[in-house]
Amino acid sequence: MVHKGDLVVIGISVGLALGILIASLIFFGIWWYKKRSNLRQCSNERILPTLPIRMNGLGTSNDFSASLASSITIRGSEHPQKSSPVSSWWNHHSKDQFASASGILRYSYKDIQKATQKFTTVLGQGSFGPVYKAVMPTGEVLAVKVLASNSKQGEKEFQTEISLLGRLHHRNLVNLLGYCIDKGSHMLIYQFMSNGSLANHLYNDEERFLSWEERLQIALDISHGIEYLHEGAVPPVIHRDLKSANILLDQSMRAKVADFGLSNEEDQQMELSRMASIKDGD
Repeated sequence: MVHKGDLVVIGISVGLALGILIASLIFFGIWWYKKRSNLRQCSNERILPTLPIRMNGLGTSNDFSASLASSITIRGSEHPQKSSPVSSWWNHHSKDQFASASGILRYSYKDIQKATQKFTTVLGQGSFGPVYKAVMPTGEVLAVKVLASNSKQGEKEFQTEISLLGRLHHRNLVNLLGYCIDKGSHMLIYQFMSNGSLANHLYNDEERFLSWEERLQIALDISHGIEYLHEGAVPPVIHRDLKSANILLDQSMRAKVADFGLSNEEDQQMELSRMASIKDGD
């Protein structure tokens, strides 16, 4: 015959055993989750490169491959890897495929020609080349910047924009959406800004007057875009050509900074030297 006291002891023992078992399972689950997270993080750091932002463009795929390989770091090592699966991958793929893999779409010359009505929808003429309005079959409106054939540094700038602008995304920057390399033409496809440039609104009498509230908001938008280029990009991006013509306005009159990342190497070195001397002077 089992006494009542024995039943109490058995119940307490079973309860404690179950409690310990449940606590052990919870502890093991937490430990396993953290271990998997750490393994995943280490795996990502070993596979994914931190691509450098090159301000002076990329002359050849070998140049970019070397830059890519030198940027890959492994946790626990302060020295860059000389060779990696990523650099091997790059050697067997073109810059065009890399841009597509980065989320930048490639368009054919035929598609752009049709969308721009055989390049008759001119929006303006910039230092990089003419800009056209393009209406895609989906109804999406884009801006197509065509590399001027007589531009001495156009090829360099074109490669720079694809590799650099594809990594920079901010609500106050004109984002690169696509590109075209076809029939000897190089084109960049951007967001379409329906209200044109800030310069048109400031200096064109035919445009409506900007209220002081709008001007203040535009100034804030510009400052946020430049702040991102200086603080959010690694290394920082120096615009070097910030002017009202390079500030574009969307349908809500919100400003976006355009034509950044086009500085040549000499310009950037001069700017970095100037900033360094200012810092030393402080």
